[in-house]
Amino acid sequence: MNNRRDFETIKVEVEGALGRLTLNRPERLNAVDATMLKELAQAAYWFDEHRELRVVIVSGAGRAFCAGADLTDSPRVSGERATWLARREAGQLGLRAADALENMHAVTIGAVHGYAVGGGVVLTAVCDLRLAAQDASFFIPEIELGIPLAWGGIPRLVREIGPALTKELVMTCRRFSPAEAKAIGFINRVVPAERLMAEAEQLANELMAMPSVPVAITKEHVNAVTRAMGAGSTAFGDGDALLSTIGEEESRAAGRRYREKALGQKKS
Repeated sequence: MNNRRDFETIKVEVEGALGRLTLNRPERLNAVDATMLKELAQAAYWFDEHRELRVVIVSGAGRAFCAGADLTDSPRVSGERATWLARREAGQLGLRAADALENMHAVTIGAVHGYAVGGGVVLTAVCDLRLAAQDASFFIPEIELGIPLAWGGIPRLVREIGPALTKELVMTCRRFSPAEAKAIGFINRVVPAERLMAEAEQLANELMAMPSVPVAITKEHVNAVTRAMGAGSTAFGDGDALLSTIGEEESRAAGRRYREKALGQKKS
C-alpha cells in the first residue's frame, strides 16, 4: 500500500520497503528555506516510523537537485529584526535537518541532477549512496557569499573527500563535475541523465534483495566509525558561526556582489 504525507516543500511516500523523498520547489530550483529544513527533519522521523522501510531515494523535482539555501529566506534577510534566540534557532535548522536525514534507519540513495549548490552538496553528502547524472554540476559558493559553510558541511566533506580537497572546494567556490566527484570518492556512480531514476531504483532493488539485518548493521557500523573519526568536530556551532559572520560589513558586501552577479547571469 502506498503511504504519503503532505508537506509544503517536499514530497514523501512509502510503498512497502521503498520510500521516496523529493525536494519540491522546482520554481526555485529546490532552494532550501526554513520551511523545507523543518519538513526534511520531520520527514526523516516519519520515514523511521515505517519499520518495513529499507531504502529511500532522495531527489529533486524539475531542473535541479538543489540550488542550496534560499537567499531570500536567510537570517541575513528575514532575521535581522528577530531576537538573538530566534535567529540562533534558525541558524541550527540546517544542521538538524542534515543530521536527521543521515541518521535515518533506511539506506538513503541520493539521485542528483542539474545543480547541487552549497546546501545541496551537503544534502548529497548525508545520503548513504549517491548517483549523479552526467549533467550535474556541483559547487559551494558560501565563502563568495561572505559566509562559512554550515549544516555540518565541513566535517561531512572532510569525512568524504579529505581535508585538502575540502579546503580547496570550499575556499575557491569552483565548480566540479560528476566525473571529478566520482574520482574523489564523493559520488558512487555517474549515469546518463535519462537513466538517473532507473539506476537509482535498480540500486534500491539490489539493496532490498539483501538480508535486512546485516545491511542495517553495516550502515550503523560505518556511521559509527566515521563519527569516531570526526570526534571533536564543531558542527554544532555552525549556526552561531553563521550568525556572527552575516553581521559583518565585508560579508554583507560579498553577498550583494554575489546576488548582483547571479542576477546578471540570469538576465543574460
